[in-house]
Parts: sequence; C-alpha cells; structure tokens
Amino acid sequence: MKSYQGGILAPVPKEARFLFFSETPQADLAAAFLFLGEHVDGESAVLGIGYSLAQKLESRIPGLKNFAAPLGARVEIPVTPSSLFIWLRGGDRGELLHRSRGLEKGLAGSFIISECADAFMYKEGRDLTGYMDGTENPEGKKALSAAFVSGHGAGLDGSSFLAVQRWLHDLNTFDAMGQKERDDSVGRRQKDNVELTEAPPTAHVKRTAQESFVPEAFILRRSMPWSDGQKAGLIFTAFGKSFDAFEAQLRRMSGAEDGITDALFRFTKPISTAYFWCPPMHKGKVDLRSFR
Repeated sequence: MKSYQGGILAPVPKEARFLFFSETPQADLAAAFLFLGEHVDGESAVLGIGYSLAQKLESRIPGLKNFAAPLGARVEIPVTPSSLFIWLRGGDRGELLHRSRGLEKGLAGSFIISECADAFMYKEGRDLTGYMDGTENPEGKKALSAAFVSGHGAGLDGSSFLAVQRWLHDLNTFDAMGQKERDDSVGRRQKDNVELTEAPPTAHVKRTAQESFVPEAFILRRSMPWSDGQKAGLIFTAFGKSFDAFEAQLRRMSGAEDGITDALFRFTKPISTAYFWCPPMHKGKVDLRSFR
C-alpha cells in the first residue's frame, strides 16, 4: 500500500474543487476527524491540516508552521491561514459540487467552509495565459524524494508539506503585451514551450530554476487554472518534503533575495497563501491517529 496520499502524485485531474475550512468555537474535533477518516481517501480527495488546528489538538508536526511573507519582498503576498484543506479531484464538476456538499454537511458544527474555488485543466495542462504549467516537475523517484517526508518514522513518512497560493491574473494587461514580451516574462516560447537561451533575468524560468538554488529547490507542482465570473487565475499548489524549496523560490520571485522581481508580477498577483501538512496513509486510509 502507498504510504502517501496518491492524489498528490497522480496527474492533475480534469476538474477540481479546493476547499478551505475554519473550525467553529464549539467544534467536536474527535467526531470531525472520525468523519474525515471515513470520507477522505487520499486519492479523489487530498487532505491538509493547518498549523492552528495541529496546535489546538496538541499534535506537534516538525516543520509545520503558518506562512509568512518573505522579509524584504518587493511585492505584496497576502497571508491567509486556514485550519483545514481538502482538494477534491474528479472529472465532473457536478459530482464535485455534491461531494463538497456532503463534506460540508458531515463537518457541520465543527468546520465551516471559508473559501471554495473551482478549478479545471486547460487544454493539455496550460495556464490561462497559454503557457504550459509544471514543465520542470520532477518525475519518478525524484518526485517522491521532492514531495514526501522520509526517514522520520511512522506517522510522518509519506506525509507532505503543501503551499497553496491563489493567483489572480490581469488578462487584459497580458493580452496587451506583444508575443516577445510575453515569452520574455515567462522565459519560454508559448508556441512550443522551448526555454529561451537569452531570457532576461526577470524571466520566471530564471527566477525559479530549481537546480540554481543551494540546496536545490525541487517541489512537485499540481497547479490548476480557476475562474469565477470574469475573474480568473491559477491555484498554485506546491508539495514538498518541507516548505524550504517553496520559500526559496518565493524569496527570489518576490525580489527579497536580490531586488529583482519576477516578471509574472506584471500581469498576475497572489491573493491568498496558506500552508498545510498532508498526513500519510495507514492501512489504506489517511493516517489521522495523531489528531484523535
């Protein structure tokens, strides 16, 4: 059996729903976790625990913390902590709606949904700007090494640290940019996804080249586009064996490292950021023994 939630390593689904929960003052957390253990399978639903909830349950998870914007960042990066996170994965938007309603009812009295975002696969896995997303994702054993905790014993091995960041695109600004300007901003050609050999230092590809960090900053991305009315963007999800790689990349993107900000900030911005710990699996179920 897998020691990790399989939905993390699986390909991005056709449809998804990202649910963020806050606990209520009268929460019956024991009953809520019993319900989660029976209704979250780690495959079609991936579970994340926030720092405040772990603290309330007096469960110490080494490395789990609240997100904090990089010191010296030259752009605004909102901090929006949440108690609980569930990533619903599937191929039918209506089915996801009904599944989320079932979770909401089952957790009623203990948790309430504070944010809900519907997401989807665009074309063959592109961002709404038309550029391929996650091109540099590690694969195979490298993905396992990057995304999951190992060597720390039962209850921790197979777990993953998750950064969820919702980005809002200014597609009007992006549409007004010329093709070369767009390619230079990303660091790849939109038409064939080939990396530019002479990309400017502000190009996203140069800002986040995972092997350019010391130590190397590899993360497993499972990001998906979202839309709500006329608003749209990307829900960036980064799974790692710790938060270190994500934080290293964000420091550089935000200009906190060297004063150079990522060109993506010209046409998109983060509107929420939260950290979670995704428990491992035990006997085919999400391992919640530490929270009961």
